[in-house]
Amino acid sequence: MGDKTKTNVMRMLEAAGIPYETSRYEVDESDLSGSHAADALGADHDCVYKTLVLKGEKTGYLVCCIPVDEELDLKKTARAAGDKKVEMIHVKELLPLTGYIRGGCSPIGMKKKFPTYIEETAQLYDRIYVSAGMRGCQVILAPEDLRQMTEGVFAALI
Repeated sequence: MGDKTKTNVMRMLEAAGIPYETSRYEVDESDLSGSHAADALGADHDCVYKTLVLKGEKTGYLVCCIPVDEELDLKKTARAAGDKKVEMIHVKELLPLTGYIRGGCSPIGMKKKFPTYIEETAQLYDRIYVSAGMRGCQVILAPEDLRQMTEGVFAALI
């Protein structure tokens, strides 16, 4: 893979000495869902994680990574974040806040470092997929490496 196809996520993982693989798929602009991505990758849906950005009532912005077919439990997420209430941000806030677009948002390499929570079931797998920071490309890495890279916390989120 030539250097021009490397994303900032890949460069950051390499700089940190974290091993990863990449997997690419054809993007369907009419279906940017993680489920579509998992199907296109031929991957187990439980191992493909989507990145969600929320705002806590007191704690401010936070990032959650959960399996693509799951729904975030806002009460559990608020509890994990030590807040009373959290809510999803509007999609129009995503790019200015994180530097990423919908369907290509990675928990690694956002404009600012936000508290990051990874669904605890990620620990059941040797490797999980997260966005490489662009639509149609995923990085595959160990859940503990993702936690370390994001300074994240494993928590019950679903």
